[in-house]
Amino acid sequence: MEGMVSKHFTIKELTEIVGGGITPRMVRHYHQLGLLPEALRSEANYRLYSQAEVQRLRRIVALKLQGFQLSHIRQLLETEPEAVAGNKLMNQLQLQYRSVMQQLVRLRQTAVALEGLLGRDRSCLTTQAEALAQLKLFQVETSEGIGELKHFWNHLDAAADDHPEAFEESLQQLLPDLSDRSEIEVDLISKLVLACGDVSLAHFVRVSKGAIAAARNTLKAGYQIVGDVPAVVAALDRTRLAHLGCQVETLIDDPHITSAADAEQVFWDKQAWKEKLQQLKEGCVLVIGYAPSVLMSVCEAIEQGKIQPALVIGMPIGFSHAPVAKRRLALSSIPYITIEGTFGGGLLAAIALNALVESLLEKPDCHCYLEVEHHFSKLA
Repeated sequence: MEGMVSKHFTIKELTEIVGGGITPRMVRHYHQLGLLPEALRSEANYRLYSQAEVQRLRRIVALKLQGFQLSHIRQLLETEPEAVAGNKLMNQLQLQYRSVMQQLVRLRQTAVALEGLLGRDRSCLTTQAEALAQLKLFQVETSEGIGELKHFWNHLDAAADDHPEAFEESLQQLLPDLSDRSEIEVDLISKLVLACGDVSLAHFVRVSKGAIAAARNTLKAGYQIVGDVPAVVAALDRTRLAHLGCQVETLIDDPHITSAADAEQVFWDKQAWKEKLQQLKEGCVLVIGYAPSVLMSVCEAIEQGKIQPALVIGMPIGFSHAPVAKRRLALSSIPYITIEGTFGGGLLAAIALNALVESLLEKPDCHCYLEVEHHFSKLA
């Protein structure tokens, strides 16, 4: 064991151990920037690295993948944790965040323009072809040219006045490749995208192995459905759930809750809600769309063996606790459906369950999800 701890690696061995696309050239560049301390040298003047450098390089790679700039990574690695709050680093990271948001806004504007063209249905094809021909020749040389661009969009939009929107056609043009998902998952993702109007959401939906099977089996058996707040429960398809024999209950049964902030505070203030959570029936389905602390408490109760739901749909709102709660859910032993990061909300959580209910009633004998799971189990 002692020999393993003191073992040193060459720069080639270092990059192979760390992985992540790191090359010896990149390692040498990190030395020049001060991200990595100067390495020991062998008698033949080769760089040698310890396990400590392996861990430091792994941290650099992980932070870089998260989008941090190299200058900020160096400060993050060198600044003492207790000094970060009063450090200029926080101001620099805020500036980087604003810069990233500006880039996202510009990309979103481009996406909106592309969606305006690609999302057209068959009824708009003639006008679309004419508009594309205009766009090809279009030149903006003066401020008057901007007015011409608005006229271009007005011409294209005119074709939308005489017929309803064909959502399925639009989605076929805009959704990413979902060939690795089951038919039921594609339907679920499509409904979530339509609910928020953001196609990028499709990249962040996470459906665990066994989640679809757990949902269908639980719904067929008429088990209890529990929403975290009244707004989530109100958005559930009570008619279809009643047809399946599923009773619906509200965890935080407070009619005054109108926001995620309200739900979060009420859950923290009243111990009764936490106690009620721990008394949920085994095999229930939890639909959480507001408070991140509810999902955190659910995960904790699962880990402690106090509750055992059949499925957790975890899509709370929030910018810090919500992503943490979702990551914790992904590590649990319970089947789950979630949306990675800050995406979420009560409407999306309810729509996820409604989509599963609808697919069960319309296609009760569909087993496509089992084929997909079998395929991935063989790959694993």
